[in-house]
Amino acid sequence: MSRHSQVRESSQLQRRLESLNTARELAEGVLPDADLQSVYDVLERATSRRSLSAGHTVVGFFGATGSGKSSLFNAVSGSGLATATARRPTTSSPLAGIWGEDGSGPLLDWLDVKERHTLPPVPGLAEEGTGLVLLDLPDFDSTRMENREIAQRMVGMVDVLVWVLDPQKYADAAVHNDFLRPMASHGAVTLVVLNQVDKLSAADASAVMESLEGILQRDGLGKVRVLGASALTGDGVPAVRGAIRNVVVQREATTQRLAADVAKAAAELALASGEGEARGINGRAKSRLASELATAANVPVVVDAVQRSFKRESARRTGWPVTRWLLRFRPDPLRRLNLGRADTKPELSRTSLPPAGAPERARTDAAVRDFVDEASTGAPGPWRAAIRSVARDGREQLPDALDQAIAGTDLKAMKRPLWWVLFNTLQWLALLLAVGGLGWLGVLAALGYFQMPVPEVPRTEGWPWPTLMVAGGVLLGIVLAVAGRIVGGWAARARASGAAKRLKSAVARVAEHRIVEPVDVEITRLKAFNAALKTARSA
Repeated sequence: MSRHSQVRESSQLQRRLESLNTARELAEGVLPDADLQSVYDVLERATSRRSLSAGHTVVGFFGATGSGKSSLFNAVSGSGLATATARRPTTSSPLAGIWGEDGSGPLLDWLDVKERHTLPPVPGLAEEGTGLVLLDLPDFDSTRMENREIAQRMVGMVDVLVWVLDPQKYADAAVHNDFLRPMASHGAVTLVVLNQVDKLSAADASAVMESLEGILQRDGLGKVRVLGASALTGDGVPAVRGAIRNVVVQREATTQRLAADVAKAAAELALASGEGEARGINGRAKSRLASELATAANVPVVVDAVQRSFKRESARRTGWPVTRWLLRFRPDPLRRLNLGRADTKPELSRTSLPPAGAPERARTDAAVRDFVDEASTGAPGPWRAAIRSVARDGREQLPDALDQAIAGTDLKAMKRPLWWVLFNTLQWLALLLAVGGLGWLGVLAALGYFQMPVPEVPRTEGWPWPTLMVAGGVLLGIVLAVAGRIVGGWAARARASGAAKRLKSAVARVAEHRIVEPVDVEITRLKAFNAALKTARSA
């Protein structure tokens, strides 16, 4: 493998590792901790392995008791290190055969291999300058728990896995279900050796090999190279050496192994998450949510109060001065709701609206639920649960937030229109006119009562001016009062319409902050998670 290709593969692996870590971080609080911890372990192992000797390829020999694993290790390494004697009938601790000692120490420390032996070059396996570590590992079906744990740990750490099987137990379900099948994604760094073929006739050996290949095919390892060998006679051992040498020479086993780990971890994370993207949030759903929350928050009640309050104030400001004082005995609808006061602080005030009852709570819950269900359609189960969870948290804060939003909305209740001033001025002028006429008539009456000369009063069309002044003033006041009520009704509806818009806008902001934004954050998180996972799984 060229240096350029190695750099490209390493860069690609780094990108996939970063994406896997991004996906893990995004899934925090959504997926089970056990799944996230598994991914974290893979990332930790990858980081540790990449920081150690890149010039050494670690090849582990795995096998069940009686498979002849240690004997094959000896045959391949050209040594007698893994001696199977009465003193050491089975491998109880990892044993390392090393070619190219420089730099191997920290790597073997990380693998926790204490028994180490530097070996001379072996033709067809390791020439001068080769960086190779062969490991003879404990039997994965050992009766000793610590031996099985070592084998299991090494499955996740070595660069290349050599599975040594024998004709008697090559189809053992425990081997395939517990080890080979879970490592199906590691086919590029896996080699299967059927040992002890010397015990079979040529026809039987061919049949067993064909059967083994069929089982591996079902395990998802159909492309794995399968070799027959005999550690006793040496048959097939050169082919095993050649297969290992090819991996070492290409110097990509470590990268391929870690890439397979990433792919497997990403696949498991995808399985835990489930496939799919959320539909997302659209303007229609947001508008419907805000409308339902406005109704549940008694916005129509406030709007009606604004209209009635403005009509009352208009009548008080523009009605006939003689009778308008009677309106003081009618309570202001807005004041009864603790709204429309200029001397209150919006951030501290609360309305006197009736608290949300069962119908209002049900309406709020239904509105939030419908919004979340529509936005999260298509999302996998765990993510839909996460979206519902943040929406539920926001929903619990809605009653107080909505009440404060209504209390803090400027209803323009204190703003006095100019036409009030005009009508009010005309009303007082009309009243002064009528009072002036009454005074004039009173003076005339007093003069007549005391038998004093009564001056002639001006007349128009035969009507005395004092009488016309009284009648005109009263009539003008009544006309202005009626006109004021009509104009006040139109203005009240306009004022209520403006208040409704501002209140609905305030409610929409609450919905945006408490519901829409948290939901959108989770949907965006799912989208980023899927993108990161896709990158982590890409070859």
